[in-house]
Amino acid sequence: MNPWHNARLMHAGANVLLACALLAALSTAVWWLVQRPAFTLRAVSIEANEGAELRQVSSLLLRSAAQRKVRGNFFTVDLDAMRAAFEAVPWVRRATVRRIWPNRLVVGIEEHRAIALWGDGRLVNTFGELFTANLAEAEEDGPLPELAGPPASEQVVLARYRELERWLAPLGRKPESVQLSQRYAWSVQLDDGTSLLLGRDQGVPIEERVTRWASVYPRVSHRFDSRPEVIDLRYPNGFAVRAVATLQPTPASGPVKAAARPARPVRTGQR
Repeated sequence: MNPWHNARLMHAGANVLLACALLAALSTAVWWLVQRPAFTLRAVSIEANEGAELRQVSSLLLRSAAQRKVRGNFFTVDLDAMRAAFEAVPWVRRATVRRIWPNRLVVGIEEHRAIALWGDGRLVNTFGELFTANLAEAEEDGPLPELAGPPASEQVVLARYRELERWLAPLGRKPESVQLSQRYAWSVQLDDGTSLLLGRDQGVPIEERVTRWASVYPRVSHRFDSRPEVIDLRYPNGFAVRAVATLQPTPASGPVKAAARPARPVRTGQR
């Protein structure tokens, strides 16, 4: 049968051609509309997420990142490329970029907040994430505590640091450094220079050992002639103390020597 004599087939072909023509016309209209000057980007606004204040991020670097990556107009600008450029700026933890009709972009910046210094020289933010930034800028308000541990242990060590802040508060002391060894043993240095040996988190929980010592120590500290150098809290029913060595005078012809002070055990539990 001759297809030119098939009315149904002819109607279907005409509908296809009409649809193609309409699609081409629509595409042309969209292309024409997209190219209108009204949609040329006029402004890029940069603001802190959730109303926070940007303390460390350089506005100059943010503007530079925007200028490098703003290509196209309201419809064609690459938002992912812009976001990546902003997140490469020091102190930027996360960036969001959104369009505001008809010709604006708004960039939201979430800033890292440094809470500690990691063992390899990087900084630790409040989420337990490592990042790189200028240490002098991070310590503008004072020295940061030092944390260290095996790879991928940053969040665990930060959580332990926060626990120690709470446990030591009754003594008026703060952890200055917290370290988790490769064998997962904990050690802490306080802001008065005293070292705490906590060992592993097994047997009697570390929290129980630290809080017990913090409650007992003020009542027994008078037994020691000088500030403790090391306090060993690895014992299940007490702790051992090694005091700072004191200098003993010797004849004028000889050097000054430090007197040894062995660890003194203190029991806190029942026999």
